Amino acid sequence: MSEGQKPVEERGAMGEPARLTDPTERLYYRDSFLREFDARVISCEREGERWKIVLDRTAFYPTSGGQPYDTGKLGDVPVIEVADADHKVVHYASAAIAVGTVHGVIDWPRRIEHMQQHTGQHLLSAVFLRELHAPTVSFHLGESISTIDLACAPPAYHSLERVERIANEIIAEDRPVTTRSASRGEAEAMLAAGELRKLPDREGSIRLIEIADCDRNACGGTHVRSTGQIGGLLVRGVEKVTRGVRIEFACGLRAVSTARTDAAIVSETAALLSIPGPELPQAVRRLQGDAKAGARERQKLREELAVFHGAGLASEASVENGLRLVVRAWKDRDRDYVRLLASRTAAALPGTAVIFSAQEVTPSRVYIARSKDLGFDCGRMLKEALANIGLRGGGSPDLAQGDVPIDQEQALVASLADTVRRSVAHT
Repeated sequence: MSEGQKPVEERGAMGEPARLTDPTERLYYRDSFLREFDARVISCEREGERWKIVLDRTAFYPTSGGQPYDTGKLGDVPVIEVADADHKVVHYASAAIAVGTVHGVIDWPRRIEHMQQHTGQHLLSAVFLRELHAPTVSFHLGESISTIDLACAPPAYHSLERVERIANEIIAEDRPVTTRSASRGEAEAMLAAGELRKLPDREGSIRLIEIADCDRNACGGTHVRSTGQIGGLLVRGVEKVTRGVRIEFACGLRAVSTARTDAAIVSETAALLSIPGPELPQAVRRLQGDAKAGARERQKLREELAVFHGAGLASEASVENGLRLVVRAWKDRDRDYVRLLASRTAAALPGTAVIFSAQEVTPSRVYIARSKDLGFDCGRMLKEALANIGLRGGGSPDLAQGDVPIDQEQALVASLADTVRRSVAHT
């Protein structure tokens, strides 16, 4: 600890109490807008391909509570990651730094974007709670996407619009965003009175972030000084998740960039369809309807083709001892068609058994089918044959299937053909 430096409380994402062993004064707690600072290097140790650096004071924010770490430079050395490790703020750098005084510079565009997203999250969570009684259960601030998970059913579109509008009205009012500390007892009283959204299960002083007449929340992250500095908030999407719904949002310049990207996608898609952007939903619904109708028509044609194809295969097969056995391998047909063809070939003429293999992809898939007048069980027969070589498969008495490596396919087909002939001969 440098001369004259006072111990400071370290608080994480929820404003936890002091860690007395922390050797680093965390400057970002006092001033999240501090971009440059001087510090003393306490230690610098190699860890794999990078260096771990501990300072006596730092403005670099470590990953915590959903907010990513800061980057920047210590002297001329890039800081590539910052983390809380062993009760210390550890700066990971690409090169060593000599013990002594060093000048640190924060990557400000990255920091201010994180501050906008984080304060925007506080605001959005507060409005969702007040307007829809939907509490936030988790928060994620990513490189390009930020999300909150709400414990509620999927909100209606008009409710999302209302929440977004109210949040942006509060941003336009440029309300103060302030930071203060409260004792554990005071914070518990606030929680009981409904004046605090949540409280960490920790003892000691609690760091509170307050948005005037809107929200008060325990938090150890970096924040803007007023809602106007959030710069705008865009609710971009909703996804159902296990605990409720996930809301994707963006603030500030990220919101502008996101909106521009979305607009470009809409514009390009509309140009491809030669229609105005507002007509896209109707056009997509029409295309979906056409695609479904086309799929039905293709399936009908495949069915007709399989019946015709199967009848030809069955009629070409010779009859021995009352059995018409059709064995074929297909390299240029998909599995679904080969399965359909096996079924239709077996049904084409009495006394017909089919063993087909689809070789379009590996492993090969073997199908065995029979006409209704034959008495053997395809499912049981294939299951037993595959089990003999350590594989699994099966199906119904009329049609069964199983996968087999290409180098074992020929032997399996031959075994099945022999079993079918013996089964029919014994009936």
